[in-house]
Amino acid sequence: VEQQQLPQVAWLAEHLAAQLEAIAREASAWSLREWDSAPPKIARWQRKRIQHQDFERRLREMVAERRARLARVTDLVEQQTLHREVEAYEARLARCRHALEKIENRLARLTR
Repeated sequence: VEQQQLPQVAWLAEHLAAQLEAIAREASAWSLREWDSAPPKIARWQRKRIQHQDFERRLREMVAERRARLARVTDLVEQQTLHREVEAYEARLARCRHALEKIENRLARLTR
């Protein structure tokens, strides 16, 4: 202000006020955020659920891809190999779905 730099002073004051407003908003929402965040045990099970859902998605894609290849292949040996792969992936998918069901049940018990 002493050096007649009013535009810069106005800009700084505006940005300082915006920063103070942001801090005030965060401070008022902090207690809500703490209440809303899941306890560590529940968060760990939620991460496991997400991880298993991703495993399930990838296994479904692998089964679909192997079945598509199996439909196109004419060589008997390759057909047998792909058939065994499809069976193995389907077994893994069943185990994954069973684990996912157990995780869902655990989360349901924890969040009651």
